[in-house]
Amino acid sequence: MITKEMYFYSNGYKLKAALYLPDGCEEGEKLPCIIPNSGYMGLNEIYPALYARALTARGCAAFGFDYRGFLDNGGPAGVCKLEEQVEDIRNAVVFVKTLAQVDADRIGLIGWGMAAGLVMEASAREPSVRAVAGLNGFYNSRKWLQSVYRYADYVALENTIAEERTRFVTEGTRRFDNPFVYYPLDPATDNVVKDHLYVVKGYGQDISLDFGQSLLDFNAEDCADKLDIPVFIGHGRDNLLHPVGGSVDFYNLLNCEKRLYMIDGKHNDFMFDDHPVFHGLVEQLDAFFSDALKA
Repeated sequence: MITKEMYFYSNGYKLKAALYLPDGCEEGEKLPCIIPNSGYMGLNEIYPALYARALTARGCAAFGFDYRGFLDNGGPAGVCKLEEQVEDIRNAVVFVKTLAQVDADRIGLIGWGMAAGLVMEASAREPSVRAVAGLNGFYNSRKWLQSVYRYADYVALENTIAEERTRFVTEGTRRFDNPFVYYPLDPATDNVVKDHLYVVKGYGQDISLDFGQSLLDFNAEDCADKLDIPVFIGHGRDNLLHPVGGSVDFYNLLNCEKRLYMIDGKHNDFMFDDHPVFHGLVEQLDAFFSDALKA
């Protein structure tokens, strides 16, 4: 895989990015381009780059970037707002269209985890996107949180977020905390995060607590009827972080060409270059995007 490091701007913030090309790609050759987008707390170096390695081996270009506020990117450090990440994704699409080795008429998006809903929002608003895939995500934040919390704990979470919002608007200073204070990890996912993600430089930085309100406000189900491009929904059968029902509900709301693929795994237990379940998922994605992005 050929890696070309670069950057672009989103709302004036400079974001680190990379264009990934297949080995042997000739100068001037225009390729379909898939933009894999990271989930919560993710970095381009982790899952977007993993998908890039797999996709470029199948002849596509790929483009990955880090959201504002992460690593050394522009934007307030540690401020994570879902609506701003949607904007970053949309601006990545605009930027990719300017690249000499990208066919601007064949651009697709992948959203992993939290980004599954983000890419649906971005695709509904960005006409240059020809196809989109949501993987192991959630699409309605409140439904998701209610499915993983006991009712009393969910109510307490809402109250805590409301209190922090009131404090922020009256005092004007952000508070930061552990990134998973509002984002509960199941044991299997937690093990992968501790063993494989926290070892990546920059992963796990403290997050501004106004993330909580942004999370509660997000609902990609509202855009389902606006999507008129092919949509791929993939989800782990045994995913306890983001239960599969949320993806099935979103899939059933879609009125466009769509595919549903059940992954034989949990959330990220299979997310490794040499894992057969990951290979199977990539084969499905390759078939989907090959059809959707035909010249």
